[in-house]
Amino acid sequence: MSGRTSGKKEMTEKVETVHKKILVADDNEGNRALARAALEDEGYVVVLANDGDGAVQAFERETPDCAVLDIRMPGMDGFRACARIRALPGGAETPILFLTALRDVDTFDQALQAGGDDFLTKPVRPAELVARVQAALTLRQMRVDLRDHYTLLKRQRDDLQRLQLQKERLTAFLVHDLKNPVNSMDLHAQLLLRDKTLSPLAMESATQIRNEARQLNRMILNLLDVSKGDEGKLGAQRADVDLRALIDEVVSEVAASAEVRNLRLETSMKVDRLSADPELLRRVLVNLVENAIRHAPSRTIVRVGATLTDRTVELSVADSGAGISEHLRERVFDPFVQLDNASESRSRGGRGLGLAFCRVAVEAHGGSIRVEDAQPGALFRLSIPQ
Repeated sequence: MSGRTSGKKEMTEKVETVHKKILVADDNEGNRALARAALEDEGYVVVLANDGDGAVQAFERETPDCAVLDIRMPGMDGFRACARIRALPGGAETPILFLTALRDVDTFDQALQAGGDDFLTKPVRPAELVARVQAALTLRQMRVDLRDHYTLLKRQRDDLQRLQLQKERLTAFLVHDLKNPVNSMDLHAQLLLRDKTLSPLAMESATQIRNEARQLNRMILNLLDVSKGDEGKLGAQRADVDLRALIDEVVSEVAASAEVRNLRLETSMKVDRLSADPELLRRVLVNLVENAIRHAPSRTIVRVGATLTDRTVELSVADSGAGISEHLRERVFDPFVQLDNASESRSRGGRGLGLAFCRVAVEAHGGSIRVEDAQPGALFRLSIPQ
């Protein structure tokens, strides 16, 4: 079995060398014959030349895969022939091996300067010649493969850059072209709510229109800020924030949604002030409280709290819903992720960008956000260093 396998391997190696063309240029007929015999035994096609001019002409005519040039030849020597070949189409990539009877550093340096890929001294053993030719061809193929990989990587990079530009254009469209009509919807809803002659049903509809318009506006801003966060461009403009007033504002903003779901909002404030970007922090809390309202069972409590620990303000939002499995808690902050737990009646993760925005906004403050088990429900904690 081993002999059969060995024979198959030898056949495969010979097949790989079939039709590979090797140019051998030497003014000594015996050297040419020896090189020809050794290379043809390995399946190579051998092209012979007896001087430098003949080598250049043979290269133009035969386009060999590798060239073996004697350095000292009458007329054009091997160095000059190499320079001429390098200037021909395909010559720059073709491996060139030099043969010489002079084994010294100066000749070796000249061979390298002339553009040679390898250097063999006479008398050359047939096995060594074959091995050097095979090595030169292998290196050539590696260069071709690396060039192909470079071309592929460059194309992939260009495609990614194009997609990034398209994403930025889409984001700009959403922010600039959709924000104005959404704000207009909110304004008209406010005008309707000021009309005391409206029926209770119409007032309820106008309130719902305003709530949905404000949610849509937050989604647009979330998309913009998540994109900025991905590019490292989202910065927190810190200021001294009245935390109690800010959370009262958040509670007021989401009160209608909580009332519709028959939920109670409770706050527990052990911190009065903190240093943060007031607008980013307000939107983070609105997103977290709205997320809790969507997943809290009717007639339960959504709790918002704040504490100070080691110069870090920790804010928390907790609901009494089904919660999030431990192995899914990190993914809930990924953009456009909806997590389905077997124990939940609804997917967790908001509308795709709310929690992703919360993470980039908190990280812009140098802080962190995580989700824990509220036993029951989900407890979101965000820490903001002071």
